[in-house]
Amino acid sequence: MTKILIKQVKSSIRKPKNQKRTLEALGLHKINQEVEHEATPNILGMVEKVNHLVSVKEI
Repeated sequence: MTKILIKQVKSSIRKPKNQKRTLEALGLHKINQEVEHEATPNILGMVEKVNHLVSVKEI
């Protein structure tokens, strides 16, 4: 399975609660923080929900 690097590029301030919870579930708490995950359907679905707040790079 491929790995992806997810980086938070925008703040979650003034965003809906479900988007804030999605960022927390991905392990992101601060701007410019990066986390590495497997590219599973669950993770890709969460990334799609907050794609305007994060950038994704395949490793």
